[in-house]
Amino acid sequence: MDALYTAVATANGREGRAVSSDGQIDLPLGFPVAMGGNGKGTNPEQLFAAGYAACFASAMGSIARQEKLDVKDVSVTAEVSIGKDTDGGFGLSVVMRVELPEHLEGAAGQELLEKTHAYCPYSKATRGNIPVELVIE
Repeated sequence: MDALYTAVATANGREGRAVSSDGQIDLPLGFPVAMGGNGKGTNPEQLFAAGYAACFASAMGSIARQEKLDVKDVSVTAEVSIGKDTDGGFGLSVVMRVELPEHLEGAAGQELLEKTHAYCPYSKATRGNIPVELVIE
């Protein structure tokens, strides 16, 4: 792969900070209440969800332009869950919830969703590593 852009960020744990090299991100980190934290600060799952949702929506826009489809009213929500896995560690799972306009209901919307999932870099990175469920809302 020839890199077009490289994002750089540094973090020092779930109860520290995350800072991007350009200073655009400078966030306190914290455990969510559900995991025993006080809920002050964001967490890696939220950051991953935001990145995945944005990437997926952008990838859908690329596919839609190629196929001359209107997706200006599309909304993508990524739900990233963390939990114990079978080896005693932690694992992630994702549910991608996509709201499509009426003209993309049914088979046309499902096909667009599947093409997007095949094209999106986040989807490629997660494929075979964590479960990703695609849901049309």
